[in-house]
Amino acid sequence: MSPAVKGGLAIGILCTAWTYVMGFTGWYLDPALSAMFWVVVLLECGALVWGYRLIGGAGRRYGSLVTQGILMALIGGVIIFVGSLLFTSVVFPDYFAELQTMHTEMLRAEGMSASQIEQIQSGTAFMQTPLANAVLGFLGTVVTGALASLVIAAVLRTKTP
Repeated sequence: MSPAVKGGLAIGILCTAWTYVMGFTGWYLDPALSAMFWVVVLLECGALVWGYRLIGGAGRRYGSLVTQGILMALIGGVIIFVGSLLFTSVVFPDYFAELQTMHTEMLRAEGMSASQIEQIQSGTAFMQTPLANAVLGFLGTVVTGALASLVIAAVLRTKTP
């Protein structure tokens, strides 16, 4: 198995596992803990660095390294897409309704009126489906991976082999 595939599998498995940790612990329903979801960015960056170490990135061409990082992110993104669909469709089918309830309570606590809350929630309703959420997870993984790869590859490129 190529190092890029191993790195991509690591991204997908680690980020998907963290999503399930958030779900099974109920942290996604706690306004104080829901931001813990963003640990996935650290997990992805860590998996990219690990993947680059497997590739032997020091001294390689910058474009080649960036391409390998994007490949890792694409592979990870596919796994995250599937994991997200299962998460919101099968394992936590009430996920979006529960999030909407939590968000409504937060907005009410901030003093917003019912019409303001409805307006805010109707603006984000298109993203509150398993497919849209999975697509956003895939895209977020690829964009994060591409941006991180630009930086990580630059650092690795400057090191001597």
